[in-house]
Amino acid sequence: MTLVREIAKDTPSGVGVADTPEGLSALHRPGCAAAIWRRQPLPGFQSWIDGLDADVLPRARVILRPEAVRDTASEVCEACGTPVGAERDRLVDDIAALADIFAGLMRARWLRLRLDVVTTNACRKFHIDAVTARLVCTYRGTGTQYGIGADGAEPRRIFTVPTGAPILLRGTLWPDRPRAGLLHRSPPIEGTGETRLVLVLDPVDDPEEAV
Repeated sequence: MTLVREIAKDTPSGVGVADTPEGLSALHRPGCAAAIWRRQPLPGFQSWIDGLDADVLPRARVILRPEAVRDTASEVCEACGTPVGAERDRLVDDIAALADIFAGLMRARWLRLRLDVVTTNACRKFHIDAVTARLVCTYRGTGTQYGIGADGAEPRRIFTVPTGAPILLRGTLWPDRPRAGLLHRSPPIEGTGETRLVLVLDPVDDPEEAV
C-alpha cells in the first residue's frame, strides 16, 4: 500500500483539483466523485492553530442556515475559550466562507455543521458517506485520506488532502450512477499524540428530520 501525502499529478480519475473556490463546481460534472480546492494555509495562521491547547479548539454540532454560520462559529470559539485575535477572526471568516460556497453549490437552505477535535482513529475504515455531498476541511493535523477501491475494497494507493485544503465528496445519496469507487477515511492517528481540527458540512433539506 502506497501513501501519497500531496496532491499529485496522477490524482485518481474522478477527483477534480482546483486552484480557486469556483473550481469546486467540478463536483457537478459527470464522473467527478470529489473536488479539492488546492490552497496553502497562511504560515502565521497555521502556527497559531497548531500551537493551541486542544481544550480551547472549537467544537460544535449544529444545524443552521448558511447565513448564520459566521455568528455561530464566533460564539462557539468564545464558548470554547479559543483565544481572541486576528487568527481567530480568520478561522471564523474561513468557516463562514466555506459554508457559503458549499451551500451555493448544493443549493442548501440548511447546513449541518460539525467542528470536531480528533485525537483517535475516528472513521478509520474507508467508506462513502450516506449524504448527498460533504465538505471536509482539516484546519489542523493530517487531512482526509482517499483512494479508489474496487468493489468496496480498501484502496491500494492512498492520497492525503493537504491541511487547510477543502475537499467536496459525493455521498451515496448523490443521484448519478454508477459511483466512481472513490472511498475516504479519517487518518489513523491514535497513539501519535496528534490532534486534528476538522470542519464538516452537509446539506440539509429538513432540519427536523435531520436531528
